[in-house]
Amino acid sequence: MAADRGPRSAKGPKGEARANARASTPTPTTPSRNVLYLPLALSAVIGALAFLPRVQANPRLTFSVWGAVAVLLAWLAVLYVRLKRTDEGRSFVAVLRKQHYIQACVQLSIYAYWGWYWRPVYEFAGLFLAQLAFAYAFDMLLSWSRHQNYTLGFGPFPIVFSTNLFIWFKDDWFYLQFLMLAVGFVGKEFVRWEREGKRVHIFNPSAFTLGLFSLVLIATGTTDLTWGPDIASTLTLAPYIYTYLFAVGLVCLYFFSITLLTGAAAAVLFGGSWVYAAVTGVPYFIDSEIPAAVFLGLHLLVTDPSTSPRTPPGKLLFGAMYGGGVLALYGLLSSSGVPTHYDKLLCVPLLNLSIRGIDALVARLRASPAWGSLRLEWAFGRPNPAYMGIWVVFFLSMAALGRADGRHTGDSLPFWEQACAEDRSNACERLLRLEATYCGDASAWACNELGVAYTEGRLTTADADLAAGYFSRACELRFQAACVNLLDPTRTSRAEPRLLDLRLLLREGGLNRMGDTEGEIYARACEHGWTFACSRVAVSL
Repeated sequence: MAADRGPRSAKGPKGEARANARASTPTPTTPSRNVLYLPLALSAVIGALAFLPRVQANPRLTFSVWGAVAVLLAWLAVLYVRLKRTDEGRSFVAVLRKQHYIQACVQLSIYAYWGWYWRPVYEFAGLFLAQLAFAYAFDMLLSWSRHQNYTLGFGPFPIVFSTNLFIWFKDDWFYLQFLMLAVGFVGKEFVRWEREGKRVHIFNPSAFTLGLFSLVLIATGTTDLTWGPDIASTLTLAPYIYTYLFAVGLVCLYFFSITLLTGAAAAVLFGGSWVYAAVTGVPYFIDSEIPAAVFLGLHLLVTDPSTSPRTPPGKLLFGAMYGGGVLALYGLLSSSGVPTHYDKLLCVPLLNLSIRGIDALVARLRASPAWGSLRLEWAFGRPNPAYMGIWVVFFLSMAALGRADGRHTGDSLPFWEQACAEDRSNACERLLRLEATYCGDASAWACNELGVAYTEGRLTTADADLAAGYFSRACELRFQAACVNLLDPTRTSRAEPRLLDLRLLLREGGLNRMGDTEGEIYARACEHGWTFACSRVAVSL
């Protein structure tokens, strides 16, 4: 017994810790060219997905999928020949990083919830799988082309999931989706700098490629090649989406200690929206204090632990800069006539570039006498659960004020009609934008109102052809006033929304109200400010 205890005592606690560290260090597999069978198998998976009915129904989509397979196989062949000539092999190092698999699980849960209410998400599942297989194969080949080992884990999952939470290319242009993923991995591999004594990638891979492709889409005016605007707007089809994003976001806030970052961004966005509304009388964002897609971004896009500050003051500043950046970009994009869903994407790469500057600024501030006299080190030294508690209170307060999942002032079309009549800031432009959205949803009333606007030329530049198109659309939907306007374009006829129109106009960013009774619809319309509906509530009940 004594002899057995002796060596353990000699090793001591520190020796045991070093031994445990060595034992837990990932060990690469034996170098071999056989590892190339894995990207070959992944290429075969992508090829098999080319036979899905959706892919087969679209020749251009079929070309995109087989094109991705061809690129991977050509690269694989070149790498194999090179390794064979030099009699070299490659190996794996299995590393399961918590930030990868936890983020992937959270993102997957969002897809599951959102897709239940917007079915194109589920219908996209096969193409999701094709992207995942492509991402793994591309990442392996890129790594083995430059290094001995490939780190095998869940890394590609959050990159693919995060990218697809904001931009999908339509089926005819789906090869650009593969290109977008490839650019993200190339940026991760090649765009690097020294930080804290290590050579690390500068950009969040998904944010880098999303920002770059957003710039290209804006510059070329080709947003219509993507489902980007639909993705941003359909998140709210899922009921209580803010509460859901808040709940699953707490998982990331807890494990990665990014509460200060998310909270600061939300506070700046909420505060900026509130100040703007107080000054102008209209919301800054059309129908929310923080758009749902932006709320998603400040939980799962800007918060990558690897490409954001690690100190509490740095996280606070980084989050505040993101919130301010989104506010500024929304205003700039809106005034330029550019789709505003890019607001949450364009500033993230610039923020990633600012990290070393933020770290240096925080170091200087901490060295200043004022830091100690203001006891800021104590304030920033609180444990993450304390900040999470503040964030919970903040969100619950926002929800209690109706600034999350509740009805928002901007949900009401009569509000925007009144604001436009009073010539409030951007009110007429936003009224037309909302009416165009509802016209696209098949609201005949909204189509007729647009036709009137383009006929009269008071709210926007007169356009007889555009007006006739809207009148025709409304007439096809059996709206009598629109048919009259088609027959006699010299005068404009209006009418109150029909019950069917109200079922669309009262959806408040969510699902239409087809399941509501007539009485419920008129009561809801009355609450929204449709005065004609108030007199019909009692009759319909």
